[in-house]
Amino acid sequence: MGYAMQVLQVLALLFVFLLGVAVLTVLLFYILDRTQTGDAIRRNYPVIGRFRHLFTSLGEFFRQYFFAMDREEMPFNRAQRDWVAHASKGSGNTIAFGSTRSLNVPGTPIFVPAAFPPLDDQFAVTEPMQIGPTAAIPYMAKSIFNISGMSYGAISKPAVEALSRGAAKAGIWLNTGEGGLSPYHELGACDVVFQIGTAKYGVRDEHGNLSYEKLREVAASPVVRMFELKLAQGAKPGKGGILPGAKITPEIAHIRGIREGEDSISPNRHREVNDFGELLDLVNHIREVTGKPVGFKTVIGSADAWAPFFELIAERGEDCAPDFITIDGGEGGTGAAPMPLMDLVGLPIRDALPRMVDMRDRHGLKERIRIIAAGKLVNPGDVAWAICAGADFVTSARGFMFALGCIQALKCNKNTCPTGVTTHDPHLQAGLVVEDKYEKVAHYAKSVIKEVETIAHSVGVAEPRLMRRRHVRIVQADGSSIPMNKIRPSYNPALHPHG
Repeated sequence: MGYAMQVLQVLALLFVFLLGVAVLTVLLFYILDRTQTGDAIRRNYPVIGRFRHLFTSLGEFFRQYFFAMDREEMPFNRAQRDWVAHASKGSGNTIAFGSTRSLNVPGTPIFVPAAFPPLDDQFAVTEPMQIGPTAAIPYMAKSIFNISGMSYGAISKPAVEALSRGAAKAGIWLNTGEGGLSPYHELGACDVVFQIGTAKYGVRDEHGNLSYEKLREVAASPVVRMFELKLAQGAKPGKGGILPGAKITPEIAHIRGIREGEDSISPNRHREVNDFGELLDLVNHIREVTGKPVGFKTVIGSADAWAPFFELIAERGEDCAPDFITIDGGEGGTGAAPMPLMDLVGLPIRDALPRMVDMRDRHGLKERIRIIAAGKLVNPGDVAWAICAGADFVTSARGFMFALGCIQALKCNKNTCPTGVTTHDPHLQAGLVVEDKYEKVAHYAKSVIKEVETIAHSVGVAEPRLMRRRHVRIVQADGSSIPMNKIRPSYNPALHPHG
């Protein structure tokens, strides 16, 4: 009994001590909040005002798991992410009872089923397509769906390795992003598209200018199939970037050709390209030096601004044309970008893509210039729509990030990615197991391609590139739908013999 009393006394003293600490802590916070001048809520409502910031910070996580409906969340909703998650596991992606998608939302694409679709044995696999017929080494691209640019540095070493190995298994290409060619891009021996950004990372001299010697070295890699000149990307058109010195490790400094520990600034555009003539000159020079197909990536705000570009190609001859043009929509993503640019600048892909396709076709360049669509196209319906609109290929970055395990934590710019995809913290990277994730990358790519082929079969054609704008209808504000070819008629040379 005496021992029990002693325990109770100790517990009582401990309780009093903890209560005293709590009271002193609250009093300290009260004084701090009342005397600070930066936050009006904390000044007027000491202590409890601090919970506002806490709840605001946690809101994005609670919405994802408890409050947002399947089709509500942005930038990608739960239904989109779940589809990728199931596809990347290689499991069936069938659903029960009924769709959760509202078919009355303006802009929703609805594919038109054929009355008598081809039989199963009449279904064809998508054929490879040649890019760069005038290059010394043209590229036969095997897949309609590929991996968009993600730089080593923006994403982690295990993420790049998993993408490389997954791309090889799925037979798709991997774009390096503007951060240069790392050993991890080459590990899987997949087809690689080398992207040349405005800072010329990986192919620059000590002054930041394009080095033709380094271009030849990169082109000599057996995995590099094409070069993409990045003029702009959807998340930040017209804006360069700063790679903080703290993130420039010895390895990244070596790969990018910059100095370790010093901030590296990317210009907002290529300094040597001041007009369309100089753009064509640079494209052709890179093609001559490397012997590989060369194109560029951009964001458009108006088709009219690009009319002189195609007129110049007509004047010089189609041999001077880029081998491909990647159109990124204004809804494209990145690790970090100013909100006004991410939200407000650049046409969305569903507006931009048909405009560029029509301009190319009006100038008789359909077989010369391939169009690649990018910008939030992660599910089979997105990819099928882009092909109906006229894209030859579709690329995705964030879809493959989901396949790697991304949970849309929105921490890409803070080096605290909880899944190891966009962080260089070794502890967090350990969560991304390459042996597991590369399989998921391959499964995701194959699932998208298979289901796009299923959509093509349903609308009555043997393979995806036979789909046309008439095969998809677009929902209008009143809930009715109009065939896409009525909204944006495809260019028909028979109806416009003089262009």
